[in-house]
Amino acid sequence: MSSALAFPSQRRRKSPLSGAFFTPADLSDLALIQTVASIAGDIVSGKPDPNASVPLFQRRNSRSLVWKVKILLDLLKFLGDGGDGNLLLRLPPSAMTCLKELYILIHRARSLYDFCSQSSRLWLLLRNQQISGHFHDLNIEIATILDVFPLREIDLAADVREQVELLHRHCRRSKLFVEPREEALRLRIFSFLEKFEKDQAPDSDELREAFVHQIGIRDAKACRAEIEFLEEQIYSQDEDVAPSLIGGVIALVRYCRFRFFESVEEEITRNSSFLRVGESSVTIPKDFCCPISLDLMRDPVITSSGQTYDRASITQWIDEGHCTCPNSGQMLSHTRLMPNRALRNLIAQWCAAQGIPYDPPDGYDASAETAATASACRAAFFANKKTAEILLGKLAFGSESEKTVAALEIRLLAKTGKENRACIAELGAIPLLEKLLNSSNCRTQENSVTAMLNLSILENNKTRIMELNGCLSSIVSVLINGLTTEARENAAATLFSLSAVHAFKKRITDECGAIESLALLLKEGTPRGKKDAVTALFNLSTHPDCSARMVESGAVSALVEALMIEGVAEEAAGAIALLVRQQTVVEVVGKDDATVASLVSLIRRGSAKGKENAVAALHELCRSGGVALTQKVARTPALGGLIQTILFTGTKRARRKAASLVKLCQRSEIAAATAVPLGGGWEYSMTRNSSMRRSSGFVTGDVSVSVSVGISVPVL
Repeated sequence: MSSALAFPSQRRRKSPLSGAFFTPADLSDLALIQTVASIAGDIVSGKPDPNASVPLFQRRNSRSLVWKVKILLDLLKFLGDGGDGNLLLRLPPSAMTCLKELYILIHRARSLYDFCSQSSRLWLLLRNQQISGHFHDLNIEIATILDVFPLREIDLAADVREQVELLHRHCRRSKLFVEPREEALRLRIFSFLEKFEKDQAPDSDELREAFVHQIGIRDAKACRAEIEFLEEQIYSQDEDVAPSLIGGVIALVRYCRFRFFESVEEEITRNSSFLRVGESSVTIPKDFCCPISLDLMRDPVITSSGQTYDRASITQWIDEGHCTCPNSGQMLSHTRLMPNRALRNLIAQWCAAQGIPYDPPDGYDASAETAATASACRAAFFANKKTAEILLGKLAFGSESEKTVAALEIRLLAKTGKENRACIAELGAIPLLEKLLNSSNCRTQENSVTAMLNLSILENNKTRIMELNGCLSSIVSVLINGLTTEARENAAATLFSLSAVHAFKKRITDECGAIESLALLLKEGTPRGKKDAVTALFNLSTHPDCSARMVESGAVSALVEALMIEGVAEEAAGAIALLVRQQTVVEVVGKDDATVASLVSLIRRGSAKGKENAVAALHELCRSGGVALTQKVARTPALGGLIQTILFTGTKRARRKAASLVKLCQRSEIAAATAVPLGGGWEYSMTRNSSMRRSSGFVTGDVSVSVSVGISVPVL
């Protein structure tokens, strides 16, 4: 792109619709003119894009733009084809510079025209003033280019010159034009939101007139297209329209869809394209994970070193007496934590796009939100409430196809926002959904169990589900005999969600077939199904009274096998560490030589959290298994070296468990009262300051390595 001319007015308002364009450096003068003329010709012919249509809104601005581009096209054609054949050779340098700027302008004009042709109608209304401003910017840019273009120095045909001069005068006198009818319609949309904000439904006739006759949204399919486009803007746009306002308009469209239009059969098949809340196969972007916990950050904060951590993790780090940055090792000048709102917004947007719940942290200060934003949130809530009332009516009294569509929409409404989840449950959705869990329609069952999963995220809804007679049995029935893989996986995820309440864990464990089906899913399920199953079993393992059922049902064996499966080994090791505290479990696990070998393998290859859980499992196994089992662990080849590594590089909990494991192995050696050294090479001597020096060795083939290190053993 030429920088010889800097047009200040062109940079006055950056158009997010156009992107960045550069003039190709390898184009000859003739090729440049022909390229610009080709793009201009597409705009004039009304086909910049094969899928584009005539814009419903911004028509006057669009037509005016096409007229201006047509005159510029005539000029370009004359320069490329007219004259005596040597006209290009006589063009002054300033003319070619203007043509290069014109190349950029025409590209921007095409992008703006495409945008108006392909965008959501409601989105065009919401950004009516801004988009009108982009058209006005193009007028100013054309005037600026023609100000510099050496028109008098070029031998143009009289009619071409007259048209260009007319265009020049028109653009210089041009003023911002906002279509009054469209602006009035935009304000009318806001008036509907104000009605919902007051918990009142807008007048049905007025709403129908605006949506059907003025905006042109005439069926359920058009409503869905509007909703999908607006949802994309929440996650991708960097405009000056608040996401909460867009959310309010989405709720309004959803209400109109079920208020005015019949559900169509094709809606039933849409659900396969939506991610569920319990989706576990999604890879979390590295930048969204806390460097300490390695989990998705819920409340990212910035330390004085400039590093970002999850608030809970870094607060615990500081409370433990550390005064350095965990990531960089830099000394912290102070312990104040600054919220990283930009990253939190990105995480929230990513979670929303993936269907993962991400509510603001407790105590989050929303005072920075504007009154308009807050109003839009309230309007969205009440609009969604009215929509939920319509959907629940269809769940109760609709046809089979209407029930399927209604269950899908309840599922989607419950994906985000604790207010939505609370409202839907309070309106009585859970009993209606429970009846559909046993449906013979696979889509109905799948949507119902996933809606139940999404609702269960809210704490109060967990109680509602568990207190509803037969609801838990129905969920387990879907887990056992679900008609689709996704239905079975979502049933497992629902049990995981419900098991977050300690009082419910024993009831879930005692439910006939629940643990057996989770164990089977862990063994034979898809990667996502295995993840759902292992997380549910991990939660249930935290209740001491569940261990016997875990053994009887084969869940313990499934967890041991899962130690070698990538993606679930970490949670499996954590569950085993909890379960082996019970003697009945130790007896089963201790007999299986593969258990210790798998745990050692996880220490060698696993993540920081996986290594921590594996060391904890070995520690609990030795603590509960007695001298013989401890000696068996101690003789494991290479374990000594791995424990030494953990003591230096592991997490705080991993180092503590590793040191305690060393102490247990020492005691087993003393108890054995034998001079025969253990295969793992564990030898100890206590020093005065209560530290223990260990000679940790491991044998590989004919080579024996011995390392002496100091270990500070905490009193447990």
